Amino acid sequence: MDHTNHVRLTNAELTPEILEGATIYGPQDEKIGSVDHVHGSQIVIDVGGFLGIGAKPVAVAANQLAATSWTKDQLKSMPEHRD
Repeated sequence: MDHTNHVRLTNAELTPEILEGATIYGPQDEKIGSVDHVHGSQIVIDVGGFLGIGAKPVAVAANQLAATSWTKDQLKSMPEHRD
């Protein structure tokens, strides 16, 4: 996927309405997860599973979304997020 024409969101635009359901891509442009919800200054990403079933929720800082270099395996190895 060519990201050169994508407009980077500002911090003010990182709202639950915009982020929830967004796809998270890894360094090779592969889908590695999707945003489940926003929890304070953290973004909860569902990783793994199929159609949302069996996915593991992990939390990352919102400011880390700008340049994700995570792989799916790295996200899966993070501690499970519990609200």
